[in-house]
Amino acid sequence: MKNIILILSLIISISVLSQTKVYKGTSNYSGDIICTLKDGKIYKKQSNYSGDIICHISDNKIYKKQSNYSGDILFTIKDGKVYKKQSNYSGDIVMTIRDSKIYKKQSNYSGDIIATIRNGKVYTGTSNYSGDIEFTIDGMLTIEEFVAVWYAVKYAW
Repeated sequence: MKNIILILSLIISISVLSQTKVYKGTSNYSGDIICTLKDGKIYKKQSNYSGDIICHISDNKIYKKQSNYSGDILFTIKDGKVYKKQSNYSGDIVMTIRDSKIYKKQSNYSGDIIATIRNGKVYTGTSNYSGDIEFTIDGMLTIEEFVAVWYAVKYAW
């Protein structure tokens, strides 16, 4: 019986640890959760319900909700560049992620920095002021996961 309880506790701990939460501003209060990332899916708030999936990641693409239809591709990510839909045309670059900074389109000019990622916090532009923290991420993300979170925070929330 003790072994069963220990195994169940371990399974519950692993499933909780495999989730990444995204909070408003500097908060880490559960009421301020914007979205949750689990198994390549972004859920509304703290949900794990399939009807609350905002988008999901497959390969290097971000899809609407649970769709795998090519017409529902939101973004394609390649070499730090985020393209509209399933494009790889340079004119369709929405943003470039490089050195913990998010640039407009394919720019590398400091005046075109949209946001800066530092210590799990996403700041507006080049700021490091706590009042400019847009959201806080409680774990590590791949570029694809970050783009999915960015979409959820900026466009779907």
